[in-house]
Amino acid sequence: MHTLSTHPCPTRFTPTPDPTRLPRTRFRPSKHNFSPRASAVTTEAPKRETDPKKRVVVTGMGLVSVFGNDPDVFYEKLLEGLSGITRIDRFDPEKFPTRFGGQIRGFSGEGYIDGKNDRRLDDCLRYCLVAGKKAVDNAHLGADITSKIDKTRSGVLVGTGMGGLSAFSDAVQALIDKGHRKISPFFIPYTITNMASALLAIDLGLMGPNYSISTACATSNYCFYAAANHIRRGEADVMIAGGTEAAIVPIGLGGFVACRALSQRNDDPQTASRPWDKDRDGFVMGEGAGILVLESLEHAMKRDAPIIAEYLGGAVNCDAYHMTDPRSDGLGVSSCIKKGLEDAGVSPEEVNYINAHATSTVTGDLAEVNAIRQVFKNPSGIKMNGTKSMIGHCLGASGGLEAIATIKACTTGWLHPTINQFNVEPSIEFDTVPNQKQQHEVNVAISNSFGFGGHNSVVVFSPFKP
Repeated sequence: MHTLSTHPCPTRFTPTPDPTRLPRTRFRPSKHNFSPRASAVTTEAPKRETDPKKRVVVTGMGLVSVFGNDPDVFYEKLLEGLSGITRIDRFDPEKFPTRFGGQIRGFSGEGYIDGKNDRRLDDCLRYCLVAGKKAVDNAHLGADITSKIDKTRSGVLVGTGMGGLSAFSDAVQALIDKGHRKISPFFIPYTITNMASALLAIDLGLMGPNYSISTACATSNYCFYAAANHIRRGEADVMIAGGTEAAIVPIGLGGFVACRALSQRNDDPQTASRPWDKDRDGFVMGEGAGILVLESLEHAMKRDAPIIAEYLGGAVNCDAYHMTDPRSDGLGVSSCIKKGLEDAGVSPEEVNYINAHATSTVTGDLAEVNAIRQVFKNPSGIKMNGTKSMIGHCLGASGGLEAIATIKACTTGWLHPTINQFNVEPSIEFDTVPNQKQQHEVNVAISNSFGFGGHNSVVVFSPFKP
């Protein structure tokens, strides 16, 4: 979620030379050192995983979004190019310079959360429980999940960037207004970031790996990467992974306003999120949850699971540069993409679709494209779009929702448009699927997510081929 000023880090440290330190000398191998001849060095073509115990497939998808809770309906709305951005009415936003977002309305946990918990849980947790259980249903695991899988080898890894922000804000207000005795006993459990994974596992009876990752807006992809590696290492057969977020509350909106990160296009909010457009002025807050069921191919085939797509690999790293700004040279992002492709066993030439991070910020959009260009030398065969143009930036949940959009592109052969492309930056050489959906047979797709702190993450998907 690289979003803020274009100024370099004011605290960048330049070390002072140490006069007592000996100068470095270049290593020269002696006749006793083995040094292979250059002619003997060969570059092997990347190889995809073939072991069915280590191949990771997607068998279920679940979400909560501004377009509802059904992945098919969600993607249909995206293909139509509809905007889910409206004026906020959960609270009075009039005093804020930004008064709109991708606010979810009419949400209900009925059938997925018992009535008492549905009334008192933070929305961050409610979204996770509904999206997670829908993903499990979609994977044909359903209510009798523990009779179909080994629950000790089935885990949950759902992260959040902000945690239970409403629970936190309410507790602080109670402390200020009435003192500590009026703080809810649920304040801590509903605020900490690991509780989404914990509650989902408790409800499903899953006893495998269980924790959360919080890397701001890169959270979901970090979770997919870590969850898949549990399967690859033989530590789990099934992992439920993704992200959840519910930060459209006064303190959340106010915080990002203070960061000067948000668009202020209050007169026309549906066109406010405009990735790569020359008139973009900041991102738009969104919310929701996006969760996948990841499974080893061997396990999925044994239980005759519906295999939707294949997770080929991924990578995570850090810019090590600035709290909010991207590296101007794109090194962090480009190296993350390269490592992700290496982990997936695919070459850059095989990739023909990118679901970009594309937040609609002045510096972030171009920085991402510059980094992508370093990896993919020929942009002519690659299409790239921005899901956030329609649903806003869902922070820790954005990668989860965008992974579902990426997978739907793989399975349907249709790419959703990047809407609000009125005057695209001339330096963007990629086809950004402007304003209208496009038919496109996806070979290999990558989905990018980046977060404050310089956290970079890339996941790689493809249509499943036995």
